[in-house]
Amino acid sequence: MLHISRPRTVTSIVELRDVVRDWRRAGDLVAIVPTMGGLHEGHLSLVRNARRRAKRVIASIFVNPTQFGEGEDFENYPRDEVRDAELLASAGCDLIYAPSVSEMYPDGFATSVSVTEITGPLCGSHRPGHFDGVTTVVCKLLNQSQPDYAVFGEKDWQQLVSIRQMVRDLDMPIRIASSPTVREADGLAMSSRNRYLSVKERKIAGKLNRALFASADHIAHGIDLDRVLEACTKALLTAGFSEIDYIEARDSATLAIVNRLEHGKEARIFAAARLGKTRLIDNVPIERTGMAG
Repeated sequence: MLHISRPRTVTSIVELRDVVRDWRRAGDLVAIVPTMGGLHEGHLSLVRNARRRAKRVIASIFVNPTQFGEGEDFENYPRDEVRDAELLASAGCDLIYAPSVSEMYPDGFATSVSVTEITGPLCGSHRPGHFDGVTTVVCKLLNQSQPDYAVFGEKDWQQLVSIRQMVRDLDMPIRIASSPTVREADGLAMSSRNRYLSVKERKIAGKLNRALFASADHIAHGIDLDRVLEACTKALLTAGFSEIDYIEARDSATLAIVNRLEHGKEARIFAAARLGKTRLIDNVPIERTGMAG
């Protein structure tokens, strides 16, 4: 039986930089996959993507308190360091960086990185301060690790666009790569928070992506965009979703609102919907005409 050794874990910036310095001296390219733990196949696909781009791969595990709003699930967010380490080993991770809150935000920390406009709509309008927490912690992780690449998932598309903007604006010499959303058998986008769903809610959850892909198909075939999005909202509420935060069509690159499709520009449908206490997000390209799940 093949034994896969767990990657080394470091918890301090000094340790992290020492390891990366040794890799650099050997001429190795370095990639980082920032995570909050509670890992699943979606995260592992990011690690494998990073492995294709660089000889050395770091996965950070840090449940970032500054991106959780009042009443959100910071205390209950899934944490399983042993299982996460085993999964990362299987995907080819070389190093786990797991800083404490005090290591990441020492006494006197007073700086925030904000990407305006892009973070305002969609989840930004429903989770005030969330994206400032995301961009600040990602900026710190990138500065701490100094990678050649950083890899993010396309499920969190607004986050991906925000980080790309931040890296451009701050002249950071890092290439931001993305990996397609990994889905369950019924098409539900994989998420650490899916484990919050009850059995009944889990059966309903798979209808979110099917509604989005169907709506993208209708819009791509010329049906009025507003009419399609309104029908999608009604369909999800009828299916059992308790609340729809938003279902919107936006430009893939700028996240500007889209009222009609324009030649040469890519657009996506974005959605956030609630099942009981669980908030699910997803997005699909409008150019794609097939249904998933």
